[in-house]
Amino acid sequence: MIEASHLTKRYARHEAVRDVSFSVARGEIVGFLGPNGAGKTTTLRMLTGYLPPSSGSARVAGFDIFRQSLEARRRIGYMPENVPLYGEMRVREYLRYRAQLKGLANSEGRRRVGEVIDTCGLDSVRRKMIKTLSKGFRQRVGLADALVHDPELLILDEPTNGLDPNQIRQIRELIRQLGTSHTVLISTHILHEVEMTCNRVIIIDAGKIRAADTPANLIGRMRAAGRLQVELQADPEIAAAALGRIEGIRRATPEPLEDGWTRFALLAESGTDAREPIAQLVAQYGWPLRSLFRHDATLEDVFVELTRRD
Repeated sequence: MIEASHLTKRYARHEAVRDVSFSVARGEIVGFLGPNGAGKTTTLRMLTGYLPPSSGSARVAGFDIFRQSLEARRRIGYMPENVPLYGEMRVREYLRYRAQLKGLANSEGRRRVGEVIDTCGLDSVRRKMIKTLSKGFRQRVGLADALVHDPELLILDEPTNGLDPNQIRQIRELIRQLGTSHTVLISTHILHEVEMTCNRVIIIDAGKIRAADTPANLIGRMRAAGRLQVELQADPEIAAAALGRIEGIRRATPEPLEDGWTRFALLAESGTDAREPIAQLVAQYGWPLRSLFRHDATLEDVFVELTRRD
């Protein structure tokens, strides 16, 4: 559905996007992640034809987004981060207007507006002025606008930006439903939502693609998966040295607590589980043990691992 090849965007001496290549297959829900200023929005704007690239190319549904711009755009529904809406228009009126702009005939436009109002849960506010709507409903109107011409591809830039937890959950469920009949490329900072929603993740940082895989595969490869924590009542230096000699433990960092307890942050080789050797060592030395657990990595760990600056 999307084929981006060596996309680059330069602003004077600054390269916002550098030689970016990736693909999105039909029917996928793909998360497009990166820190602020990483090049996410610039890439999405190039894919949707809002910005020309400095070099490189992209195709949507087989159409070159720059040489066959109209054909490509007909197949894209784009929801920008800050949805531009006309506050003085009513919801249904606005969606009919947008349907006309996108080339839908009157009868087809009325039908599609009714369908997207139902799909996006806007029936209760369809006659209300947009300026009176909550942030959550305005996001839904923006999503309905992106859907009104029934595109094959949805590109959503921070669709849950500024929403409360209940609204985020509602938008997440709506995106899941849309993923059954559309290809979805979604840019967001809410990594937990990506884990629950997306089939695949693309991580961009400083204008370059750092990783592209399923969330499970990315988590499995990260060293964050090899973190453990143990709380002991023992001399910190002696215990740290002993823990560091366990096979597979790369580092043991002590943190003094109250009443003679010490918390040790352990960095283990990825794919190992040193909990049993740790328990045996503690028993051997007779140290009181308060807790021992292995950190379960998340997509947030992967994100930090790939984009941190230290």
